[in-house]
Amino acid sequence: MTPPLIGGAELLERAVGYALGSLLLVKPEVLGHPTPCRAWDLKALLRHMNDSLAALHEAVDSGHVGLEAATGDPAADLVAELKDRACHLIGAWTASTRSTVSIADRQLTGAIVSCAGAVEITTHGWDVARACGVNRPVPDELAEDLLQLAELFVTDHDRPDRFAAPVPMSCLARPGDRLVAFLGRIP
Repeated sequence: MTPPLIGGAELLERAVGYALGSLLLVKPEVLGHPTPCRAWDLKALLRHMNDSLAALHEAVDSGHVGLEAATGDPAADLVAELKDRACHLIGAWTASTRSTVSIADRQLTGAIVSCAGAVEITTHGWDVARACGVNRPVPDELAEDLLQLAELFVTDHDRPDRFAAPVPMSCLARPGDRLVAFLGRIP
């Protein structure tokens, strides 16, 4: 198995594949449903995912990520826009030779940025499925790789603002359950 930080683009591709599967569950009547992300309904989560994918695309295209969120309302069909953006994102990262990305005053490796994106995209793919009323576990191998990364990327400093407190989970639980529990979600 490739260590997650070395295979950033490949890991991002697997994460996007999982999230795209969850997006197939979205119907107009569920856009107002609550998500595991506190205070967000599904429509707000889809907008956030769109912003996240745009930032990842900006990172690979320009080597820089602005800290301003996209303004305005995304296209009326959020799911179609997300699918399109996700496919373009994979193509851009797969073809990229970008070694560094600047975010504010920090320089990060492209692998770190793509791996952080993989954690976010997968987690929100899980959130989308839950908001649609479907239990869609993160595949075991993907979850194992992402759990290693999440433990590096998400610290106590990120809680409770960006992530809720970890949910206690047995070390014998499936990797996907351990991943989402670590990120403050109830599997």
